[in-house]
Amino acid sequence: MFDSRLLRSFVAIADTGHFTRAAERLGMTQSTISQQLGRLEEQAGHALIDRAARPVRPTPMGERLLGHARRILQLDAEAQSLLRDPAGTAAISIGLPEDLATPAMAQGLAGFAARNSRIRLDVVTGLSRDLASRYRQGEFDLVVVKEEHAAPDCRASFPEPLGWFAAPDYPVKDRDPLPLVTFPIGGLYRETMFRELEAVGRRWYVAFSGSSLQSVLAAVWAGMGLSLLPISVTRGQGLRRLDGLGEAAPMLVSLYAREDQEPVADLVRMTAEVLEKRQGAAKRGAMG
Repeated sequence: MFDSRLLRSFVAIADTGHFTRAAERLGMTQSTISQQLGRLEEQAGHALIDRAARPVRPTPMGERLLGHARRILQLDAEAQSLLRDPAGTAAISIGLPEDLATPAMAQGLAGFAARNSRIRLDVVTGLSRDLASRYRQGEFDLVVVKEEHAAPDCRASFPEPLGWFAAPDYPVKDRDPLPLVTFPIGGLYRETMFRELEAVGRRWYVAFSGSSLQSVLAAVWAGMGLSLLPISVTRGQGLRRLDGLGEAAPMLVSLYAREDQEPVADLVRMTAEVLEKRQGAAKRGAMG
C-alpha cells in the first residue's frame, strides 16, 4: 500500500507542474518533496514525473497512477474526518413497554438525539417485568415499566386506568366460564384479571395468551375472549368496554434512571413530559 504522504506530494507536483510550488502548497521544502517523490517511484518501480519537461508532468505510468492517487487521498481525508466526528460514539440504553413506543415518544427521542449528536440511543421494547429485571441487572440506563407499586428510586410515576374490553358483539353474559385473553405467565394484568373476576364471583379460563400487545388486542377484537387492558391502548381498536367485572386499580407507569447528570437528565425530563402528556390525554378520553 502506498503511503498517503508520498501520494500527496506526487499529486501536488502533477497539479502545479513545479517542485517548488508543490512544496509551498504542502508547507515543506523542495528537497523534502523531491525525496518523497523518489520514495514513491521506488515503491512503484517506475518513474512517475518527467523531470526534463517544462513544466514537469506525469509520465505515462504517472498518469495511470494519478487518478487512483486522488481517490486514495480523498478516502483518507474522509476516514480522518469520520474519526474526528464523535457522533454516535456514546450509547444510552433504554427499555420501554411496547405500547409506550409511540410516535410522541419517538419524536421526543428524535429531539434528544438532535441535541446530543454524540449519543446513540439503543431502545428495547418488551414486557414490563422483564424490562424491570434487566434494568436491575444493569442492562439499561433508563427504563419505563408498568407496575402495581413504584420502588423508592422511581424518578416519576403516572397512573394508568384499566378497563375490561371485548369485541363489540361479544356475548359476555352468555359465557360461563369467561374466556380470557391474557399476556403470558408473569405478564402484567394477568393476575389482576383473575383476582377481579374471582371477587365478583365469575368463573374464567385462559383462552388465548399473547406475548405482545398487538397479539392480545387482535385476539380480543376477533372475539376469542375478553381482557383487562389500559384504556389508552384501546382507542381506535373497535373494542367495547365492559361493566360489572370489577374495577381494577390503575397500573403505574414508572420511570427509572441510573444517573441524574446530563445528558441522561435531559432524557429523563423528556420521557417524563411525554408520559405526563399521555396521562392527560388518557384522562380526557376517560371523561369523554
